[in-house]
Amino acid sequence: MHKLEIQALNKTFNQGTINEKVAIHQLSLNFEEGEFVTVIGGNGAGKSTLLNLIAGVYPADSGKVILDGRDITKMPEHKRACMLGRVFQDPMMGTASDMGIEENLAMAYRRGKKRSLRWGISAQERDKYREKLRSLDLGLEGRLSTRVGLLSGGQRQALTLLMATLQKPNLLLLDEHTAALDPRTAAKVLELSDRIIAKHGLTTMMVTHNMRDAIEHGNRLIMMHEGAIVLDIAGEAKKKLTVEGLIEKFSAVSGQEFANDRALLS
Repeated sequence: MHKLEIQALNKTFNQGTINEKVAIHQLSLNFEEGEFVTVIGGNGAGKSTLLNLIAGVYPADSGKVILDGRDITKMPEHKRACMLGRVFQDPMMGTASDMGIEENLAMAYRRGKKRSLRWGISAQERDKYREKLRSLDLGLEGRLSTRVGLLSGGQRQALTLLMATLQKPNLLLLDEHTAALDPRTAAKVLELSDRIIAKHGLTTMMVTHNMRDAIEHGNRLIMMHEGAIVLDIAGEAKKKLTVEGLIEKFSAVSGQEFANDRALLS
């Protein structure tokens, strides 16, 4: 059962200096198995910090991160990697650009498995990769030996998404994974994300700066402000949500205007 529990999490950067910044404050949150949660908020709200605390990029000052009943709060990032799938904002991250498509897929397929001296990709394995690539509908199934660095940003993000979910992760983290793409390509990658998440029933957290995307995707929406959760909307309430309605709700609970042009204009 793939569940995430966050208990009273705290993170402050540059403690005791003039640049001290409280990024996450007493944040508690539970994700049920199969939930697809979108996370929205203004600049500095704590969205990416929360994701990085879950991934182990930053150590928490206090509180707990529990995945499937296991306390991973003090577990280093590389040990969490076999449990988590992650797609980054930058299409250049998450893949090895000087290696071929099939070699990148083979690395993802072998993640968390016992290493051996045998690296060769079998014909059966190659067929599996072609089938998975065909589902992306980007023509990559006929380009297994193509170096990943030669792919477009959208192709690379789609490949990274496939790699992140090749071994069904306990938790999938999407870190503004369409922010660097043009609108048409971003829509395609989001459609692929929806399809893969639904097919495998993946417990997912998607951080986005785009209010419309946060509303249209997933079955639960969380809005953050100053390191805390100020809105948590799911079910029918989320289905009926509009950008205008979300801004109104934010103003009501925070007492402030939502002032992030990037989110409003997307």
